[in-house]
Amino acid sequence: MRKRFISKTSVAVMAFASISMTAVPGSAQETKAAAKTAAKSGPRRMADGHPDLQGTYDLATMTPLERMPGDPPVLSKDQAGKIQQAEMARRTADGGKLDPNRGALPVGGDKSQGKSFFEILEKAGGGAVGGYDRLWLNQGTAYTMVDGQIRTSIIIDPPNGRVPAFNAKGKARAAGNRGLPTSDQGESTDIRQVSRRGEYDNPEQRPLSERCLLGFGSTAGPPALPDYFYNDMHQIIQTKDSVLILTEMIHDARVVRMNAEHLPQNIRRWMGDSIGHWDGDTLVIETTNFTDKTRFHGATENMKVTERISRIDPKTLLYRFTVEDPDTWDKPWTGEMTWPSTSQPILEYACHEGNYALGDVMRGARKQEAEEAGAKTSK
Repeated sequence: MRKRFISKTSVAVMAFASISMTAVPGSAQETKAAAKTAAKSGPRRMADGHPDLQGTYDLATMTPLERMPGDPPVLSKDQAGKIQQAEMARRTADGGKLDPNRGALPVGGDKSQGKSFFEILEKAGGGAVGGYDRLWLNQGTAYTMVDGQIRTSIIIDPPNGRVPAFNAKGKARAAGNRGLPTSDQGESTDIRQVSRRGEYDNPEQRPLSERCLLGFGSTAGPPALPDYFYNDMHQIIQTKDSVLILTEMIHDARVVRMNAEHLPQNIRRWMGDSIGHWDGDTLVIETTNFTDKTRFHGATENMKVTERISRIDPKTLLYRFTVEDPDTWDKPWTGEMTWPSTSQPILEYACHEGNYALGDVMRGARKQEAEEAGAKTSK
């Protein structure tokens, strides 16, 4: 069951109203011509002859962005099957929900280490006191398969499946930016683990997703990545001049302007400025003009992300991206995954900037600081 803060109003209509919703052939003759072209060339096509990438896609997967230590690049079907079965058994061991009659947590909370990728994520997201009831989660149940390979990481270059280490400039900048939010942050962690880094000093230092500005873990992108908890739906709406990529989490909507020029360098956007063009049957999107408020994986505002989206079959897209920033990494790095289509509708995730919970977070941090100061004084 997918649990979300929703309304039944389609946010895609509102988001795309400024460009066009007429992504259908203009006449019966065009419809027939497009159908004949699709039958000959493979993928279904729009009236302009380009592949039709429209649809709703569920990015939920068991494949992490970065490869877990000790994992091989590719799993056999037997290996993947055993891991998937073990993960499903873990998720259902407690009946899928917390027992209201369970005993109290140990003093200081449960600080045991997670064993699987998802257990580690859940413990990090909930901290020592725990997080979501499992009924709120909608996690992937299978690994991503590309070219017949069951991948253990979305990153394919470098070959180790990991985000490259910072270069000298990146390290120096990271030391100065410690405590500032980045667009790839996941769910909040235990306050005691990060408060000493100053991440609770001001509202502006809280994660962008906590402030309802961008989705958790770069779900909106670019690059668009899985959330690994819930709300992994994306919708593509396509016309000759524009492509909309709507993300379920935080209802982020990115408009790709086709065959256009980038905005002036002094104009910066939360999700950058995305310009698209067709390379054969592949949609290529180049995004620049990021703001220094996002810092994806520690990058600068001059980061460039190049995405390539193509149709593998009637129900699947291949999504590939390359991240470049010479001021952060010496070489670009690349990832790819499939986007399976779904019949589930994408609905509004009603997260609003400046909600009352942010004030509670600040008050809670000040109370904890006062308690810790009092404890030191009494010693």
